[in-house]
Amino acid sequence: MSQHRRRESAQQVRRRAAVGGAFVCTVALGVGLGVWASADGGPRPAGAARPGSATPSPSRSYPLSQAPRTIPAVRSHTAERGPGWRPAGGDRVVVTDPALADEGKLIASELGLDYAGQQQDTRAGDVRLELSGDKKANPESYTMTVRGGGVTVSGPTDAGVFYGTRTLKQEVHGGGTAPEGVVRDEPAEQRRGFMLDIARKPFTESWIEDRIRELGDLKFNELGLHFSDDQGFRIQSTTHPEIVSKDHLTQAQVKKITDLAAGRHINIVPEIDSPGHLGAVLAAHPDLKLRNAQGTVTRGAIDISKPAAAGLVDDLLNEFAGVFPGPYWNLGGDEYQAVAVSDPAASYPQLAAAARTAYGSGGTIQDLATGWLNGRADTVRAHQRTMRAWNDGFYRGTSVQPAKDLEVAYWTGKEIGARQPTEYLGEGRKVINYNDEFLYYVLGQPQTFVYPTGQRIYEQWTPRVLRGTAAVPAHYDPQILGGSFAVWCDDPNAQTQDQVAAGIRMPLRATVQKLWDPGQPSVSWADFQKLANRLG
Repeated sequence: MSQHRRRESAQQVRRRAAVGGAFVCTVALGVGLGVWASADGGPRPAGAARPGSATPSPSRSYPLSQAPRTIPAVRSHTAERGPGWRPAGGDRVVVTDPALADEGKLIASELGLDYAGQQQDTRAGDVRLELSGDKKANPESYTMTVRGGGVTVSGPTDAGVFYGTRTLKQEVHGGGTAPEGVVRDEPAEQRRGFMLDIARKPFTESWIEDRIRELGDLKFNELGLHFSDDQGFRIQSTTHPEIVSKDHLTQAQVKKITDLAAGRHINIVPEIDSPGHLGAVLAAHPDLKLRNAQGTVTRGAIDISKPAAAGLVDDLLNEFAGVFPGPYWNLGGDEYQAVAVSDPAASYPQLAAAARTAYGSGGTIQDLATGWLNGRADTVRAHQRTMRAWNDGFYRGTSVQPAKDLEVAYWTGKEIGARQPTEYLGEGRKVINYNDEFLYYVLGQPQTFVYPTGQRIYEQWTPRVLRGTAAVPAHYDPQILGGSFAVWCDDPNAQTQDQVAAGIRMPLRATVQKLWDPGQPSVSWADFQKLANRLG
């Protein structure tokens, strides 16, 4: 008998056997909707103890528990007979390892429990957090055992334990009860992201922090920040203060944001897009603006034939690698307008000449742009970051190949010379799904964009649906790292930030459900909505 299970008398053991031994069943979201009837504090038989109290009354006969109702759904639940657990005054949160102090303090504050720190004793009502030491397990997995009036959450890492506490928080939401039994849970996809364009539309620090709390409770683990574009550069820069927009976040504010995200096991993925989308930076450096053969400025594009261009962007990459300490970086690379015209060499002769100088007589502007991307990758790689770039920054048929360690952020197949997702996968590239058909929330709904619905994501999208509505073959699954829902602010005044929060609420929940478990959900969209509304 585990040291974390409350000791039972022989009489109690015989009584439990008489009621009927535990019946093991594995269930997914939606099996047994009736759990919420008891979880919400409905009537109990006379003489029944409150869930989480000491020994249950002998007159109580417990049915088999039903699966918890959470978003995302737990992958499996082993049903048992017992009262379950709900928080009560005087209950403790204890940890067996000091590395779990942050997780313990957070769940204690959220549930109104006492944080008792590192303890080895066990008391009725305890929530106990443990590191399992299982190095072979998915590092984000966890096991949650509700038994004998207490709860034990165990995982191989603090991230896994954190996700277990998110499940517990949802289970007891609104006075409910965590059902007796064992949850074994883990995500199918390792990257579960939300990307926010704060360059075109500034969002307040408090709004971003609210989203981080929301993302953490939903078990997302990435927040992308696109903070540089033609319309603005939205974070304080000490190396180039001349480029910073009036409405911006200070680095001190960003530190608060990154610290909050780290406490929720969310990696922030910064993006300084180049060689396109640099309009705000170039406004203070007009000599580096790209001009065509007629001398007309190409909006947002930097002239990559000029050595000073790389110096400017590398200054920013090096500075902000110190501002954002996480493991990931987005280099951008998309929509460089010099390669979008019918005859790039004729339109931009200086780029064509630079390409020939760098790569020989056959060098092209696409080669030069690829070399630019590789150069910026060299800068960021020195900071030990894993890098991604948008798929339209990878060109077909170039003599210069993109760095092998660049991950593909696949968002569209609408660009000139668009490549199918299977081309990147066939080259062995790792891919992250940003499919603009399902996952792009573009303010103002320009061009062909419409605000995505949670229902469409929930019913039709999976991480293998990288482009349009068709899935790539299943054997590519190991190369698809996950996906990200994205908010782009093309028309920044089309919605307020509160309207954005409301508009993305259900799409975020649908997205994480399909990233946690890409299989067909076992409850209808209507029931999923009801669950989301109940959980808040």
